[in-house]
Formats: sequence, structure tokens, C-alpha cells
Amino acid sequence: MEEQFILRVPPSIAERIERLLNENPSTSEDGCLDLSFTDDGRTGTFAIGNETFPASLLDLPGVVESYKTYDDTVLIKTADIGQIIMVREEGEPSPEGIEYRHGLTPPMRDARRRRFRREPDVNPELVQRVEKDILNIMSGGTVDNILIYSAFQFTFKISVAI
Repeated sequence: MEEQFILRVPPSIAERIERLLNENPSTSEDGCLDLSFTDDGRTGTFAIGNETFPASLLDLPGVVESYKTYDDTVLIKTADIGQIIMVREEGEPSPEGIEYRHGLTPPMRDARRRRFRREPDVNPELVQRVEKDILNIMSGGTVDNILIYSAFQFTFKISVAI
């Protein structure tokens, strides 16, 4: 499987990239493309020609499958795409967080809130205590700070039909 990303750029940059791909590189003033990230791996710069634009690597709310074909009849899955590289114009605000709220298409707008359940509110201390108790039980011990009463009452009724 290949590693793939979605590259989302403003329309003005998209026109320049299309021109660069369709024309002979020696005749284009936008001679090269470059994408470099800082040490955090989430922010960086996208360069086309001698201009640079800020870029961010964001996680998509869902996974998008990518396919290719060699004969226009059989599709071969090439990757699961889970990240988007968002290129912005200078001066535009950078996205908040590491997850892109919206998917790639209009129906996936605000997908995290509308399509997926909320993450449960979990008390980390409670999780640690329960984990410790489970490990203690698995090693043959008992649960700490819990009293266990065993009170069983058995009642038998015997009915005989003759």
C-alpha cells in the first residue's frame, strides 16, 4: 500500500499547480514545488516557484479509500487516506487543533459532531484503580477497598405428582 495525503490549496495556487503540471517546466515561471515541515510534523511551508505559503497537516474525521486502475475495468485499492495537507494564503488563520472538523465533501460538514458519538468522560484515577484491581484479581488476589459478602440462601421445593 502507498502512503497518500489530500493536498488542499486555494484556487489561485491550484491554477499555478495545474499550469506547472501541464506545461514544460523550463517555460514556466513556477519552476518547482516544495513542501517542508517543522520539527513538530504538523506545520510547515509549501513553496511554488519563489513564493511560500503556510501549510498544516490535519487528521480527517474519517478514512477515505483511494483506488487506481490500469485497464478502466478493475479497481485496485492503493491506500487509506486519513490526513489532509491544508495550504493557506499568507494572513489566513491557522486551523485549531490537529483534527479537521469537516470531511472532504459537503455531506461530511462537521462530521465529528454529527456522525460519531462523543468520547466518554473518563476519570483517569478511576481507570487506574480499576486496572490495578483487575491485575490484582488476575494474579490471584482480591479487590482492594471493596468488601465482598457471600450470603446465599437456597430454597428447594420438591413436588411429586403421582
